[in-house]
Amino acid sequence: MTDFDPANFANVGPKEFAQLVKSTPDDKIAQVMSGDQRGKILSEVFSRMPSLFRPEKAGNTNAVIHWNITGRPDGGTDTYEVVVENGTCTVNEGATRDPKLSLTMGPVEFLKIVSGGANPVMMFMTGKLKAKGDLGLAANIANLFDIPKA
Repeated sequence: MTDFDPANFANVGPKEFAQLVKSTPDDKIAQVMSGDQRGKILSEVFSRMPSLFRPEKAGNTNAVIHWNITGRPDGGTDTYEVVVENGTCTVNEGATRDPKLSLTMGPVEFLKIVSGGANPVMMFMTGKLKAKGDLGLAANIANLFDIPKA
């Protein structure tokens, strides 16, 4: 698959998805993520998080993490809640609990982070990623998931 086509994402494995994000120009990702396929893409990415979770790396981590992805077509923000507790990971669309960490970023930055194609620390330092709350947890998130490398 060589085109960033959301209709095919359900059939694409994490490594293929990472390669797809890496090979797609930012403006093309931004265009797709500002259209009507955005919700489908975000749902697909977040629905995979529990299966990519590495409980052996979580130890006794118990945390609620809010992922806020800006740039919705209506100008709003999509929020997903990732809950890590008792060695499990669950995801909710929307915020239902107070977060230990809240991450805010644009859609291009989000897809680059979850596909292993960006350095979240550098994004934080350059203002492309905003983190509020437990910054130690923010620095450790990547270790909690088996993030594919493109």
